[in-house]
Amino acid sequence: MSEAVQLREGAARLGLKLSGPQCEQLLAYGALILKWNRVYNLTALRDPASVMTHHLLDSLAVIEPLRRQHPGAGNLLDVGAGAGLPGVVIAILREDISVTCLDAVAKKAAFVQQVASELGLKNLRGLHARVEQLSGSYELISSRAFASLADFVTGSHQLLAPGGVWMAMKGRAPDDEIAQLPRQAEVFHVEQLSVPGLDAERCIVWMRKPAA
Repeated sequence: MSEAVQLREGAARLGLKLSGPQCEQLLAYGALILKWNRVYNLTALRDPASVMTHHLLDSLAVIEPLRRQHPGAGNLLDVGAGAGLPGVVIAILREDISVTCLDAVAKKAAFVQQVASELGLKNLRGLHARVEQLSGSYELISSRAFASLADFVTGSHQLLAPGGVWMAMKGRAPDDEIAQLPRQAEVFHVEQLSVPGLDAERCIVWMRKPAA
């Protein structure tokens, strides 16, 4: 099975119909991850099959849940984005969302900038900074295995716009972390995900600021 067929079939199982350009951009992004990984340690994965399942399809699994929670335009901050996961995939599938991939490691932010340039993604940028030192306002703040929920919320709560939501990608439901959340956030939904080709638990922890 070709990578393009695997990607399209996996996306279809997630309820997504990829356009030709979207499919090409996603495959080009996967190829860039593998290319840069030879020189820079962007991710621990080194083979195309793992990049397809653990990165591309894993990130595509959030697109439909994100559409349900936030169907309109907005700004998204992807904290500790690393190689741009899931931020780059969101930018490819959601042209109406402006995505900032934030990482404290300069080479990882530079990689995302390179991806934005090579793939022509005008709604994507890589930013080298620490989340605690950032200013701005975002309707959506995401993370993928970045830190504990408490650290994620504490570091980014000043950046969440009124009515905005946090989207934390996790493995199994992190009940202990949820129990230790600071008062700045409350969980309103834990959404189980099923990623094609990935035999592992996945979920999204959706959070927002408590009503005053």
